[in-house]
Amino acid sequence: MSLVVRKSSPVVIRPSPEPATTRAVTIKLSSLDKGLYKVPTTSLLVFEAPLHNAAETIRAALSRALVHYYPIAGRIVAGAGDNDDDVHIECNDEGVVFVAASASYALKEVLCFNRSPGARKLLDELAVYYPAMTCGHGDPFLLMQVTEFPCGVFVLGVTWNHGVADGMGMAQFLQAVGELAGGSPSPSVTPVRWDDSLHRLPLSLATHDITIAMDSINRIRADFSTCFHGRQCTTFEVVLAILWPCRTRAIRPDQETPTLLVFLADMRRHIGVKRGYYGNCIVVQLVMAKSGAVAGGEVKDLVMEIKHAKDRIPDRLKENEGMVGGEELRKLKTYDTMTVTSWRNLGFEQVDFGSGRPARVASSGRDMPPSPSAAGFLCNGKGGVSVWSALVREEHVNAFLAELAKQVL
Repeated sequence: MSLVVRKSSPVVIRPSPEPATTRAVTIKLSSLDKGLYKVPTTSLLVFEAPLHNAAETIRAALSRALVHYYPIAGRIVAGAGDNDDDVHIECNDEGVVFVAASASYALKEVLCFNRSPGARKLLDELAVYYPAMTCGHGDPFLLMQVTEFPCGVFVLGVTWNHGVADGMGMAQFLQAVGELAGGSPSPSVTPVRWDDSLHRLPLSLATHDITIAMDSINRIRADFSTCFHGRQCTTFEVVLAILWPCRTRAIRPDQETPTLLVFLADMRRHIGVKRGYYGNCIVVQLVMAKSGAVAGGEVKDLVMEIKHAKDRIPDRLKENEGMVGGEELRKLKTYDTMTVTSWRNLGFEQVDFGSGRPARVASSGRDMPPSPSAAGFLCNGKGGVSVWSALVREEHVNAFLAELAKQVL
């Protein structure tokens, strides 16, 4: 069986002719935006409840949402010499790209979300991508595709320029589209694109869909609390502390080899940005340890190491604080690094266009970074946390899955 996805010709969606609030002509990029304005990212939202005329409903609401989020309809403009210090958003209403699509089979018949070639091909068909997998100055900030299936399921594929919004910001935008689709006169959250309170901060893997049972996570959280005098830990911290040693044991590095855990952290509450801010507000935080210590360590102790790193996040507001040294990083090989991003609390799971919230949110495997990485961390409604990952090479797959099975039993 081969999936056929029929796509309409791309159309440009501009802000609808509604009265707009006071708006800027240009928007400067924050120091957090500037390192990301060429980086695309993609998310897939799977809606199981039917929505009548889903593509047209979302397209119309998208146009209305762009009135409020007008910078997303603009373009990146750079100064002489493509100097990153002179890059800004020109609010010219050139619009975003929208594609309506239909599939030939019911989603449940073809969607496995595993590492088979068919599943990867399906993921590629459910979104629109930038031609060179990089964002140019003349490219739209947003490429959206709505794919309707005969079973009534529809999938929203969203590819966007990371420089205009981080994951939480894009989820906020999509929630606004959903509210407008449902008949609201305006978004419930007033969007903010530039906040002068923002600080200027120092700047062919196998894929898997993994579900880690909440029973296992809750057991580890209870054990952590008992061992550390009632201190609490999060699901995010536990999942990191499960994946990191499982991967380390699977690839079997030398005991003395340093291994690095990299995770993205939201800075909103530390910086104090206004509610509704949808620009980039994330930083990278690092945890380094010897491979032997990670592979042989207890999960509760690794959780504590991760918590210590999170506690140092406010130090990132001070230049050269809260980071592993550059000399240590230069000694690392790419395969000795694991990068993790959590979409658990970004808000994608709250998007509703009128037929209910998505049953599943996933990353498109096409834009996974080349270094070992995991994305997802979203409850799938079946007693667990789902993680879309590309953590090990093919030769280490069986060992990694075996280690994971032992860990979460």
